[in-house]
Amino acid sequence: MSTPEPVSTETERSGDSAKGNHTSELPANTEFLGKPRTDWVVFGFTAAIMFAVVIWGAVGTDSLSTASKAALNWLLTNTGWGFVLAATGFVIFALFLAFSKYGRIPLGKDGEKPEFRTVSWIAMMFSAGMGIGLMFFGVSEPLGHFVSPPPGTVPPESEAAIETAMATSLFHWTLHPWAIYAVAGLAIAYSSFRRGRSQLISGVFRPLIGKRNAEGPIGKLIDILALFATLFGSAASLGIGTLQISAGMKAAGWIGEASSTVLVVIIAVLTVCFIASAVSGVAKGIQWLSNINMVLAALLAIFVFVVGPTVFILDLLPTAIGSYISEFGEMSSRAGATGGEEMQNWLASWTIFYWAWWISWTPFVGMFIARISRGRTIRQFVGGVLLVPSVVSLVWFAIFGGASIDSQKAGNGVYGDGTAEAQTFAVLEHLPLTLITSVLVMILVAIFFVSGADAASVVMGTLSQRGSIEPSRWVVIFWGAATGAVAAIMLVIGTAGGDAEKALDGIQNLTFIGALPFAVVMVLMCVALLKDLRSDPMTLRDAKGAEVLEQAVIIGTEEHEGEFQLVTTPVEDDGATGGTKAEEK
Repeated sequence: MSTPEPVSTETERSGDSAKGNHTSELPANTEFLGKPRTDWVVFGFTAAIMFAVVIWGAVGTDSLSTASKAALNWLLTNTGWGFVLAATGFVIFALFLAFSKYGRIPLGKDGEKPEFRTVSWIAMMFSAGMGIGLMFFGVSEPLGHFVSPPPGTVPPESEAAIETAMATSLFHWTLHPWAIYAVAGLAIAYSSFRRGRSQLISGVFRPLIGKRNAEGPIGKLIDILALFATLFGSAASLGIGTLQISAGMKAAGWIGEASSTVLVVIIAVLTVCFIASAVSGVAKGIQWLSNINMVLAALLAIFVFVVGPTVFILDLLPTAIGSYISEFGEMSSRAGATGGEEMQNWLASWTIFYWAWWISWTPFVGMFIARISRGRTIRQFVGGVLLVPSVVSLVWFAIFGGASIDSQKAGNGVYGDGTAEAQTFAVLEHLPLTLITSVLVMILVAIFFVSGADAASVVMGTLSQRGSIEPSRWVVIFWGAATGAVAAIMLVIGTAGGDAEKALDGIQNLTFIGALPFAVVMVLMCVALLKDLRSDPMTLRDAKGAEVLEQAVIIGTEEHEGEFQLVTTPVEDDGATGGTKAEEK
């Protein structure tokens, strides 16, 4: 999933998020404002793993392909249930925080106003919810579930299959993924803006493992896992974008079959583009491109809505919501206990792959949404992060999923041989202005990736250089090139044997393997955040106030038979406490 360039950090540089704030443990990020210092343990260990994977893939493609498939099968059989439980657990945890007493706690010092206006905040949240993922799966996922529903559910291409297709698509793109992002973003924002710690993932764990361990080997391991997950998540997005661009070029008649060579060339071009944008320092220009992309995506959606099956799309909106709600329990509980190998394969291709992909993106997306949410309360944060992108996904899938399902029902055969990257262009072939819209899709995919991957490279640099908000250029270039190399290996092992249509398999295999360790980190992140919130000054004040009030009421009832009133007077100095006390009168 692509996200725009992180916004300006001038306010963060000022250090005012912690000055004079009793909730801060140290001045906000002041230790990270000097010359970036590379953490050679975090950088070196992750780079070594990356080089090992790339070299293995280059000299032993078949061997890596076989090993990754075997590892994936073992992990799905033995740990798939963990991903399913964790993803639903994050939804419950995020909603719990929003509706609990912790919902009033601000992500900043007491009384601090939100850094961005609500309209701007929602707009940036909208941009974070769009990207390669929606461009790639907006047509292919609802269409795929319509033609081939989840095992043991409904007959293919039936009326019931329409409901299941939309419900399953929304399940993969609304509350669950954004709850994953919300947990990470909330933990990072609270730790950084409320407590004044660094913006490293390890900083979140300070209340759980202590400052020494958070800055020691345990903290470095956490940052390595975050960096590793981000690398493979970014590479997965690059690989998916490459597949769709190659399919568009084939549909336009520009190339023949999408061989491994063609895919690698496209990856190389995209990699050069996003590295150049990441090191150019023209953040405003990238943001401008991102905003243009949002407008182009909206125009594309409006075009398909108007010239496509408009009434069917409108009818699909309430149907999708109702089906999602009614099938939520069943979808959340699919974990391979029933259905045999067919269900295991389906989960690997859809639900568990998605959960792994979202988790691999949490360090990056979490940092982004944390950065733009300073000053918001926890309740506002969770509400915005869960609802805004979910509504965007609902509308997007209704339009593109509705257009693809209607076209398939009409006998146009847009599903084809099941190749996901070609299906968007197959749908556009049956609408006006095919060439223009096809080129527009390729442009959208390319810019979405470039405008997000440059920021992902910067985030990887931040993780490598002790939380520096402006990592060294060479580090950014290194991780940008590494992303391209890993994406190429993902696609090459997927096409091992010459079957280009299986290219997505390599992406799924390595993404899942790379995200599994960080899933454990995220579960522990929830524990650390909850421990932090329990000791938050606002929480302690509320608890003390309730205790004092209860004691005063008890005393008043006992001594005055219930006829009393409460007033405040200066506390009597007993040498142990200070402040005010409540007494009955």
